[in-house]
Order: sequence, then C-alpha cells, then structure tokens
Amino acid sequence: MSAVNAAGTPVVPGAAIRLDGVSWAMLLSLAVLWGLSFPLVEIALRGLPVVTLVALRVSLAAVFLWAIIAAMGAALPRGRAAWLGLALLGLTNNVIPFSLIVWGQTQITSGLAAVLNGTTPLFAAFIAGVVLPEERLTGQRVGGILLGIGGVALIVGPQVLGGIGEDLWGQLAIVGAAVSYAVSSVFARRMGRFALSPLVMSAGQTTSAALVMLPAAFAIDAPLSLPMPDREVVLAMLAYALPGTVLAYVLYFAIIRRAGATNTVLVTVMVPVVALFVGAFYLGEPVTGRQLAGMGLIALGLSVIDGRLWRAATRRRVPA
Repeated sequence: MSAVNAAGTPVVPGAAIRLDGVSWAMLLSLAVLWGLSFPLVEIALRGLPVVTLVALRVSLAAVFLWAIIAAMGAALPRGRAAWLGLALLGLTNNVIPFSLIVWGQTQITSGLAAVLNGTTPLFAAFIAGVVLPEERLTGQRVGGILLGIGGVALIVGPQVLGGIGEDLWGQLAIVGAAVSYAVSSVFARRMGRFALSPLVMSAGQTTSAALVMLPAAFAIDAPLSLPMPDREVVLAMLAYALPGTVLAYVLYFAIIRRAGATNTVLVTVMVPVVALFVGAFYLGEPVTGRQLAGMGLIALGLSVIDGRLWRAATRRRVPA
C-alpha cells in the first residue's frame, strides 16, 4: 500500500510536496481573507464583547457549512476517533486562538496582531521537528527559528527587557494564538487518515468550537441583554464569520491536502502585509519601521527554514 500524506492522498517516496501555481493562488486568497479579518475584528469589537464575537463567528460558520454539506450530500465522519479529532481541532484551531486574538486586539492594533500571528510557522517548524521524525530539527531550521524569534523581539520592543509593558499581555496573547495554530497544523496532519473533505473538516471544527463558545458567551457576556450593535459592526461580524471563516477554512484544508501542512502555515507570513496596510489606510493605525523590520526578520527566518530560495541561489552560483 502506498504511503499517504496528511490529507490522505498518495505520496510518491522521496518526492517533496511543493507549492504549484494553483496552490500559490489559493494561498494568496487565504492571506487576503485572513488579513482582512484583523481589521474586521477591530470594527466588530466596537459593539460586541470578546467571547460573544468569537461565539458568533464559529456558530454562524458552522450553520452555514452544515447547510452546504446537507445540500451537497457530502459524506460525514465515521467513528468516535474522527469526531474526537475534529473536537480537538476545534479547540486548538478555533477556540484558543480566536479568543486570544480577539482579546489581544482589545490591547493592541490589528496590524501588530497580524504581524505577531505571522510567527505561526516558526512554532510549527519547532513543534514538527520535535514531534514528527520526518521533520527533525536541523541546523538550518534552528537558525531560521532564531531569526524569527529575533523578529518577534524587535516587534514587541524594549519593554520585554524593561518589565511588563502596558500592552505586553495583548502581544503575548497573539503569540499564544500562534503557538495554538502551530500545534493545530501539526495535529491536522494526523487527521489525514480519516480522509475527510475540507468542507467537512471545517464544519466539524467550527461546530466543536461553537459548543464551547456559546455557553461561555451566555455565562460571561449575557449577550441577550446587550444593546443592538450598529450596521457597521454587524457587517464586520458577518464578514468575519462567513468569508473570513467559512471560505477561509475550506481553502485552508484544501491547501493542506494539495501542498502539505508546512507549506500552508506560510500563509501567516503574508497575512500581516494585508492587515498592516488595511489597518493603516482604513483604520488609521500606525505602521512603524520597527514592525516592518521585525516582519522582515520573520520572513527571512521562514525563508531559511523553507530553504528553496537559498537552494536556488546556490544552484546559480555553481558553474554548469
């Protein structure tokens, strides 16, 4: 029997999973959807509390996704192990990171949150190197991780050394979300044995998240007693919940199936570019030279981990 990758599709021994043109187009589309999510959260938080906003996001997404599945007659997961896997995916890919990011954005700007979220592949490379024997840590990967950590330190700034800054907890919340996303990306590779479609995986994880977040919202925020949010807040929430979750996660799992989990999490490097500039032009948020420099260091670290640019440069220097 042939080996299979995280998506359950056959893998040719010795062949590398690469991003082809279609995968890059899907990745760029995902970057735009998730990049816009950060400014949308900034707007939605003007009229909705943190837990309620996250609960609405996952609940609306789950309802919409199951409606599509019912219309298409897609196959459902079979067995307790598959449903348990989706429950854990909902926890690590939705409940924890969504809550940390939304709360973090009550403390820091959407652009900075997106930049810090761009550290996800660094943590994914480290966790995969420790957990997965086929992705063991090498000197190159360690060097890339250290460069990325330097970028995070540059973004967060000198308050890390001088004590707890006013917005440090907000920044650490976003980094915590990045760690959770990284854990989830590694775990998603193990879900491949169930051969679930991207649509079903998206529906399963958002349903699991909704079962956690809805009771939490009623217990913490008492949403039925909240004043009706204005139109701009409602539109931002709907855009955050539907294109920013439904379409985005179907794309996310489709890219994992096509190009592998490690390539897929590279989207978080592109997301800050979208979020920073949308935040700057639409919300009037500042973009500092330190943030751009830190993002550059993170991108450099990721390019070292990925290795393709460096291999291409080496080939050009070698005489024919």
